[in-house]
This record gives sequence, structure tokens and C-alpha cells, in this order.
Amino acid sequence: MLAGVASILAITPAAAANQPVASGLLAYMAARADDADGDGAESVRRYAAALADAPGNVDVALRAYREALIVGDDALVDRAAAALAATGVAPADTALVAIAAAARKHDLAAADAAIARLAGDKLAVLGAPLKAWAVQERGGDPFAILAQRPRDSVARRLADENRALIQIARGQYDEGMAGLRALLGNDQASVDLRIAAAQLLIGAGQDVRARELLGGDLTAIVALREQPRGVKPSLAFGAARLFVRLADDLAAGDPGPLSITLTRAALRAEPDNDRARLLLASTLARIDRTDRALAVLDGIDRKGPWARAADSARIAVLAGAERYDEAIRIATPLAQPEDAPDVALATLADLLLAANRVSEAAPVYRRLLDRPSAAGRWEPWLQYAAALDQSGDWPGARAALLHAQTLAPNEPAVLNYLGYGDITHGGDVPKALAMLQRASALRPDDSAITDSLGWAYFRTGDLAHALPLLERAAQASPENAEIGEHLGDAYWRAGRRFEARYAWRAAQVVADDAKDRDRLATKIADGL
Repeated sequence: MLAGVASILAITPAAAANQPVASGLLAYMAARADDADGDGAESVRRYAAALADAPGNVDVALRAYREALIVGDDALVDRAAAALAATGVAPADTALVAIAAAARKHDLAAADAAIARLAGDKLAVLGAPLKAWAVQERGGDPFAILAQRPRDSVARRLADENRALIQIARGQYDEGMAGLRALLGNDQASVDLRIAAAQLLIGAGQDVRARELLGGDLTAIVALREQPRGVKPSLAFGAARLFVRLADDLAAGDPGPLSITLTRAALRAEPDNDRARLLLASTLARIDRTDRALAVLDGIDRKGPWARAADSARIAVLAGAERYDEAIRIATPLAQPEDAPDVALATLADLLLAANRVSEAAPVYRRLLDRPSAAGRWEPWLQYAAALDQSGDWPGARAALLHAQTLAPNEPAVLNYLGYGDITHGGDVPKALAMLQRASALRPDDSAITDSLGWAYFRTGDLAHALPLLERAAQASPENAEIGEHLGDAYWRAGRRFEARYAWRAAQVVADDAKDRDRLATKIADGL
């Protein structure tokens, strides 16, 4: 940050005594602070002020560009991108925004220039399909562009997908449908491709052909089947789907700036693209921009094909931020009908359990388990056991765990819970130890299982085996207060009093519950 501040001062030396430089510096520093606090709207306002005072500062322009994309301020995105381009250091993804803006305005000359900027970058895989859609909008022959078979497998896949869509857009329905059938699978990308093709077909009055693509019970597919909504082919349509396609591929990895740019560009090209909103909200939530993610979800059409997915996404965003009560308020009505989907019941029960509302969670799990569709599934039995255990009913929890074990005899999570529970509640220690040993052998890198096994050895007085396991578990999960407390107890029994108090203090720092912190404080003061 200091380097950025110094450069602000350096680029306008003649104005050192003038107020604008000081205000620009202060605006930049305040924007960084707002940025760190997640206050997107205020940070954008301050970045805009800093950029106005220091348009040649690369650090200011880049941060303004990224924050404006997060918040969705198109005007500041364009200003910051222009400032970066003027200095010759514009990131490659600024071309995506330029393509989207040009496509929305049907400015094909500007779109061509922006598409050319993708050459030589990792985003070059988008070049040929984008050029093809631009030529299609002009009325030319897009297939000459897509005829070349690139070496890159991603580029080949994108070319094949867009060839099929463009064939449908040009009225070559049989060829397009045949091309789709060769590409479609069971993944989300295939679902998106089916929806895109169906929308083109509906827009062309080919409802019967569209219904061929809209089979199945996925909510977005069902919604489009029940309320057909067509689109007309354009570069904006093609670009938006390409950007969403790549953003979906990136969604499984760590969230990064490119994911945000792709989804914002998709919305710039096609403002009603709710699939892009879902991906954008997920990325924003993963970088702890919870309120911004919720605001994006609020923009999803409540009558559109992605409305149900928006509810699920809103619940996930709130749960990820540990705003469980808000998530429960959304999840409760979805689970109330007798014929509510299994996933609605499981979601509500899991939220109640996470919110420590265990007496409410157990009946919801029971509703789920009483359904024929739950037969043979061990996971809800494990969750049900957790709800019973946390409400003080260990015998009921143990019975549920034993049932889960009959369904999945070698599932490490079940073996771990059952073995640890028996150790804690005075059960058959040798048998519990054997279960934990098996769980650890099946999943040796699981710190919770390692801790359980170490604690079992501790309870049997075998410190030689207990300590290395508890140390390994604490090193792997320093944020887990229970593991840290176990390690402290073992150190104390081993006569390592200084290390015991250090472990307890570390556990006290990360403990959430006041009772746990008080208990640890007593141990720190008095030992065991």
C-alpha cells in the first residue's frame, strides 16, 4: 500500500500544495479501508474520487476496476479500464467487459477490436466463438471461423457447442440438434447448453423441438418447460453464454477476479441473465461479500427458471456467513408442505442443527427418515444422531448411529462418531478404540478422526500413542477448540505443564461458547 500512496504523490508533484492531491490520497486510503471491511458501495465512491485525482496511477485504477466489478458500477468499470489502457497495463479481462458493452449496443466494429485483444492470452479460447457470433449477427458465414479444429480441448469443446447453437440460430435445426446430442452429458454445462438451445428454438417458434431438450425434473428445466421464454440470436446472447460457460468451469476452484469479470460481463451483455447472477453471487459469497451477493440474488426474476435456485443460493450464502436464523426463515416454508422435496427437509434440518436449535432439528430429520426415499441413506441418520446427541439423548443418538453403521459399515464419519461417543459416554472402550482405529486407517488425514483416536488412547492411559496423534490433529486444525483442549489435557497428564497451559490458551482464543472459555480458564489457572 505504501508504494501505491507514494506513486500518487509522485505523479502530481506540481500540485503538492493543492487540496485535490490530499483529497485523492485520503480517498484512496479510505477506499482501501472500506474495501477491507467489505463496504463495497462506499469504497467505490472513494475509489472514483481517487481515480479522478490520480488517473495515471496504476494501483488506484486497478483497485477501482476490481472493486467496481464487485459492486457492479459499470461507469467506474469503464473509467478505470480506460485509465489502465492509457497506461498500457490493462488486464486481459478488460476486453471481456468491452466485448459485452459493444455487443449490448450492437457495435460490431468495437466488438471486433475488443475480441482481437484476446489473442495471445489464456482467454484466447473465447476468440473463435465470439468472432463467429459477430459474423452471424452481420449476416455472414460463421462456420468458416469454426471450421478450424484447435489443438486445445477446451477451445474445441467451445467451438462445437457454439457451432450447434449457431446452426439453430440460422434455422438449421436438424444439424444443430444432432450436434447437441453428441455433446450433452449430465453436468451443469450440459444443462446450460440445453437451456440456451431451447431458448433459441422457442424464440424461433420451434416449441416442439425445444421440448425435446427440456426433459427431466431439474427445476430450471421444468420452469422453462412450463413457461417457455424464447430469445433471438445475437452476439450479446452468444457472448453472455460463453462467459457463463467459462465462469461455471472456474466455479469449482478458488474464487478469483476472472470469475467476477466473466459474470459481470455476461450481465453487461445480457442484463436478464439470471444464471450469471447465480454464479456471481456464489463467487461474491466466497470472498466474504455476503450483502453484495444477496443483492445480486435479489435481482433474479421470481417467475423465471432460476427462481428456485435463487432461494437455495440465498440460503447457502446466509449459512456460509453463519447467519443461520435468516437462512432458516427462508428454508422453513420450503420444507413445510407434506410433499416438500427431500433436499428442502435436509437443508432446514442441517440449518437448525448448525444454529444449535437441536430440539427443532431432530423432528425434521425424523420426517426425512420416515420417507421411503431415505431408505438406504446413512447421511441423514448421522445428522439425526448429532441432533439427538446435542439435545442430551445419547441412547437415542447411539441407536441412530448403529442404524447408520448397518447401512455403511465402513464409513469413517459413522465409525468416528460412534467410537468417540462410546469413549465419551462410558461405553465399551476397547470396542470403541477398534472402531476409531478403523476410521483412522480409512481416512488418515482427517484431523477430527485423528483427534478422536488420540483422545481414545488418552482415556485408556496410553499417552505414548495419544500425544503424537493429538499434536498432529491440533497442527492440522488450530481453529478447533476441542482438539486444542484435548492436547492440553494430554500434555498435563504427561507432566508438560507449560505446554498444557499454552494449548489451553490457544483453544480458549478460538472457542465460540462462553462455557467452553470459562472451563478452559479454570484449567489454565488450576490444571486438571
